[in-house]
Amino acid sequence: MPGTKNKMIIKSAEFIKSAVKPSHYPVANLPEIAFAGRSNVGKSSVINTLVNRKRLVKTSSTPGRTQLINFFDINETFSFIDLPGYGYAKVPAHIRKNWGPMIETYLTTRKTLKGVTLIMDIRRTPRREEIDFIDWFHDLNIPKILIVTKADKLSKTRQARQLAIIADTLGVERPDLILFSAKTRLGKEMVWSVIKDLIDIDI
Repeated sequence: MPGTKNKMIIKSAEFIKSAVKPSHYPVANLPEIAFAGRSNVGKSSVINTLVNRKRLVKTSSTPGRTQLINFFDINETFSFIDLPGYGYAKVPAHIRKNWGPMIETYLTTRKTLKGVTLIMDIRRTPRREEIDFIDWFHDLNIPKILIVTKADKLSKTRQARQLAIIADTLGVERPDLILFSAKTRLGKEMVWSVIKDLIDIDI
């Protein structure tokens, strides 16, 4: 894990715009890291923790609230992209139907996309959607960052047990998973280390 001298310094973090289709996207002139995850998995909290902001990305107690692709400018140097959450049954069917194509279009057309994080709750075993995402990233040759969040909810022993289950279910190695907690900031610098390598710029 990077030392203190390598910590990411956030000088600015601003919302750019929301979009549904490519014609609505901002001009693609900065490297982008996208964030995906099941509804209510804590995706907003992960992004806010990374950029040291409490409410850059609005959190909601209502799963499925994020229904657009949201673009954020970080340090005027690269962008974070908050993709719509998936897998919440109570969201209207027509919205659920649009999410897959909306996300797929972004992943397959955005030339400045450098990597995608898949955020998972350590207390939940991955399901078909997470496995499909892993296959998607592989087929599209998109680098992935696998974040297992809400680590503070479990003891060290249960963390280890759940990480083994998640790795086995996804067909990945245990070191491929980054243990994260928005509450304790566990894993924050490790995530930044991977992001820095992916966007490959001096930040």
